[in-house]
Amino acid sequence: MKKIHFIFCAMLLLLACKNEPKKNETVEGEKAEAAVDENDGWIYLFDGTSTEGWRAYNGESLPPQWVIEHGALTFDTEKRVEAERKGGKDIIYGAEEFENFELYLEWKIPEGGNSGILYHLKEGYNSPPEVSPEYQLLDDLKWEEINNAQLEDWQKTGADYAMHVPDPEQKTIKPAGEWNSSRIVFTQERVEHWLNGKKILSFVPWSEDWYERKSQGKWKDFPDYGKFKKGFIGLQDHDSPLWFKNIKIRKL
Repeated sequence: MKKIHFIFCAMLLLLACKNEPKKNETVEGEKAEAAVDENDGWIYLFDGTSTEGWRAYNGESLPPQWVIEHGALTFDTEKRVEAERKGGKDIIYGAEEFENFELYLEWKIPEGGNSGILYHLKEGYNSPPEVSPEYQLLDDLKWEEINNAQLEDWQKTGADYAMHVPDPEQKTIKPAGEWNSSRIVFTQERVEHWLNGKKILSFVPWSEDWYERKSQGKWKDFPDYGKFKKGFIGLQDHDSPLWFKNIKIRKL
């Protein structure tokens, strides 16, 4: 009787071991599932290997200063511009326009650096800020010292430039030369700016408050500022070195 019981238990143990997935298989399966969830719906505008889809604002090709170095989309101030090329040095992802979206990217700038992330951008204007809302990028820590000038809060990193200011208690910016991450979430009900994993501001687009800020501030003489509900994603040049990577977007 004891022998039969021992054989029965041994068979159960053998069956359990046979059906149990190997440890490595389980871990790899979980990793694969997590990767699918993480990348679900994301479109890479720049993946570190190609500038396909990018060109100058109001132009036909990518300005020669914008190059790929070590997997980053870089603005190289040492490169010369052809005298007759069309368009400025601000660039857009011209392959597709976006309406409601979540945009993520990583960036760094030098001391005194200045740039911006633009959206709902339309061409045909003198410069992108005349028409496009901007997530401001700046060296908050050194810009005032280097330029001997004082900044307003709406000019600093993470601001909805000249419209809404970040919450200083939530905002953490890394020093020049270090990578920061930014995220813009846009829907017609609410817009959010994120910096280094924290939400630093939110507002309702085209609300009574939004129109009041527009009519009383920097954009009062620019009737087309912020009016478009769909447009291109852009990156701004301010004649300083810039680095961007992992630029991706998903439609909402």
